[in-house]
Amino acid sequence: MNPLLLPFSAAFRLGVALRQAGYERGWFKTHRLARPVVSVGNLTVGGTGKTPLVVSVANILLRRGWKLSILTRGYGRKSKEEMIVVPPGERRQADAAEIGDEPALLARALPQVPLVICADRFRGGKTAEERFHVDVHILDDGFQHLALARDVDLLALDTTQPISDLHLLPAGRQREPLSALRRAQIVVLTRIDSANPQSLQELVLKIHPTAKVFPSRTELKGWTSALSGAAISIDSIRTQKVAAFCGIGNPRAFFSDLRRWGFQLVAEDAFPDHHVYTGDEIQRVVDAAQSRGAAALLTTQKDAVRFSADLRPLLPILACEIEAQIQNAEDFERSLLNCLEKAHP
Repeated sequence: MNPLLLPFSAAFRLGVALRQAGYERGWFKTHRLARPVVSVGNLTVGGTGKTPLVVSVANILLRRGWKLSILTRGYGRKSKEEMIVVPPGERRQADAAEIGDEPALLARALPQVPLVICADRFRGGKTAEERFHVDVHILDDGFQHLALARDVDLLALDTTQPISDLHLLPAGRQREPLSALRRAQIVVLTRIDSANPQSLQELVLKIHPTAKVFPSRTELKGWTSALSGAAISIDSIRTQKVAAFCGIGNPRAFFSDLRRWGFQLVAEDAFPDHHVYTGDEIQRVVDAAQSRGAAALLTTQKDAVRFSADLRPLLPILACEIEAQIQNAEDFERSLLNCLEKAHP
């Protein structure tokens, strides 16, 4: 947090309050889709483990036989098209430069689910209903998108990151004051493997006593080649030195996870969130890793989808595949489905 920016945070808080009041009083219109909407979002800017949570929610609904779509803005995409539709398909290719890195990652993780990338999520949802006859929508990063009515608000909070009304933008990373927690029916506390979630859980329940709160940890699912996407076994690398780099919202959490999983890190490079790498930057990372005796470079899948196809690094670059493991998973699934049932009997 930067204390010098606190006066600007006060102005930001006033703007957030006026916007919220505008929707509550009908000054700004909230649109409702024909099918229910499950929003998965953050209270802070990036880096809370939201994307694995979107995949977990999608898999729950798919197992239950729901036909779903994912509605997303596609932050950081180069395409100027107002709407991009990514139809389902087992072998579909999604270009992160065109649709954004997180939508590209979701497209790979959930090939049977159509994605609609559009700033106007209501328009995107109508397109999904008309083209794919979906039963339910997942609104990615939708907690602050009040223009679209939602039936379930699921909020991810990073246990390793402090939250308070002193941490509002631009002094901190928080998008809304703590009172916004009352909009969420379900709160998932992420990265409990790196910090004790008790104090955060107590804070959430103090503000919103009826919220369903579920701790969650980040678990390693596997590894792929960052360039080809092929699955790779790297058990032998655990005994060797490795270097790591990433451009995500919370790079320290990624480096901490790697050490927790038993890797010997000799170098760590953090780039800005959603960073698009140049060949020179990758070469610099490779040179630094080689100078420290690293046998490989480790990064995230979110980073891997942003790599250029013509990269030819002298060290193997491996991308970790992670998943959100929610404690009391059956209760979590029951709470999610109960919220949907109440909204759409």
